[in-house]
Amino acid sequence: MLTVVVQAGGQSSRMGEDKALKPFLGHPLIQRVIGTLAPIADEVIVTTNRPAEYGFLNLRLIPDLKPGRGALGGLYTAIASANSPLVAVVACDMPFASPNFFEGARSLMVREDADVVIAKTGEGYEPFHALYRRETCLPAIESAIDADQWKVIAWFPKVKVRELTADEVKDLDPSGLCFWNLNTPEEFLEAERRASGR
Repeated sequence: MLTVVVQAGGQSSRMGEDKALKPFLGHPLIQRVIGTLAPIADEVIVTTNRPAEYGFLNLRLIPDLKPGRGALGGLYTAIASANSPLVAVVACDMPFASPNFFEGARSLMVREDADVVIAKTGEGYEPFHALYRRETCLPAIESAIDADQWKVIAWFPKVKVRELTADEVKDLDPSGLCFWNLNTPEEFLEAERRASGR
């Protein structure tokens, strides 16, 4: 059983408008992300503090359960809200989010009894396109928040983290675009160009 949680909580300050709702090839970007990942999910949830704006999705909309706790609070909300034992967390501004990545991560997680399956790129860990085991991750994140820690990965020492190698990531996402999150109008245009094969 897999829950996909799409996080629509960011400020979108560099974009100048809500990234999740900005049209991408004619539809809100968040709809593209959901449409791509829904086929592998038993449940799809959106975390947002502005549920009124996302009602058109007809999905469960969950506001922050730990308000004011930044990205770590957002991750807690995503994992706590899921009904499935495995939770794929993805940001709403990733137009090339990869179902294949999550399918591969799921078989690794089951085979190796991992709690987190995550990639590490030149930018560091990619916690908002990663897979989590709810039962073990939730208490670990909660204790990090209680200890006033803020880093999204502050709780990693408490769980079994399976870090994907560069080759494994390449196998799971040959395009190399699954972690690309759009922050500027220029990136948006470039992503639309790539998505439409131009």
